Amino acid sequence: MSVKKSLAKKKVVSRPVKKAKNAGKAALSPKNKKAPAAPIKKVKKPVVKAAPKKVIAKALPKPPKEKKVIISNDAREKIEKAQVVKRIRKSSKKTVITLPPPPAIEVSNYPKNKVKTILVSQPRPTETEKNPYFELAKKHNLNLNFRQFIKVEGLTAQEFRAQRIDILEHGAVILTSKLAVDHYFRICNEMRVTVPESMKYFCINEQTAYYLQKYIQYRKRKIFFGHGTIIDLVDVIRKNRAEKFLLPASDVHKEQIVDFLEEVKITFTKAIFYKTVAANLSDIKSLSEFDVLVFFTPVGIRSLKQNFPAFKQGNTRIAAFGYSTAQAVKNLGYRLDIFAPNPKNPSMTGALDAYIKESNKR
Repeated sequence: MSVKKSLAKKKVVSRPVKKAKNAGKAALSPKNKKAPAAPIKKVKKPVVKAAPKKVIAKALPKPPKEKKVIISNDAREKIEKAQVVKRIRKSSKKTVITLPPPPAIEVSNYPKNKVKTILVSQPRPTETEKNPYFELAKKHNLNLNFRQFIKVEGLTAQEFRAQRIDILEHGAVILTSKLAVDHYFRICNEMRVTVPESMKYFCINEQTAYYLQKYIQYRKRKIFFGHGTIIDLVDVIRKNRAEKFLLPASDVHKEQIVDFLEEVKITFTKAIFYKTVAANLSDIKSLSEFDVLVFFTPVGIRSLKQNFPAFKQGNTRIAAFGYSTAQAVKNLGYRLDIFAPNPKNPSMTGALDAYIKESNKR
């Protein structure tokens, strides 16, 4: 027994601990679950001295030498311009065209008496329509009357030829109203001019654009429309600046449209297709029965003067819409009491509402 013990001792003693890590793994292995874990000795890591900087510099490859590129002044300017152009975004603001506003209109300080009856110089709208004048009458319990002071007459083919305008020389037409549409195609028909399918139509609003279906196939034409003003069409008109534009108008038209087209520098021809004349107002016995007369065109004021030359204004208030209409009121010797559009009221019904509120306080 003493010999076996001595051999066991020799075996234990003669086992060298070479790898501390392997010993730890062996202790955790499934075979040696029952065996006691051998003590793990911490082995100090050998200290490795850093190589001198000169040796590292020699070992690393040298970077290639940068080639000096000589750029001329012209090339440098082109590069700088290209960099500036790239920085500009597509959503940059475009130049906005604003026409100069007309001069301010002075309104008289005549005493504001109560308003009960109003005569509007327009055709009466249908009762089913939502009309602001009907709402105004209900609001203030007014007696509202409609009577058109003017009428539109189309030029004959002979009268149109006197202007020496060739319709087919123009590749685009600007239509500002349904009247312009009717008289444009009427003159073309009377002069036996076939409007080509390539004709481009620029309409002031969507209603005028859809009205073209009465004369042409809407889907097969190039039709553009704005939202009520000619300025809405500025981008589309500029894209088609190569075309020669035709502007069908009346003898009394808004000069703002002509000013706009001249500002944009578009080649266009203003052609008179219809004229506005005074209507026969013999059915109206006396204008003194109305508290307010409402006018929208200078021709309407001239019709008042023509049909009632002995009319004295007195307590009858006159309302005018637009600068040219207001100017015609003063030029013919009448007093201007209500004017629209103004900074507070852009519409005529708004201006009338504000005036009636103040005059009917008592």
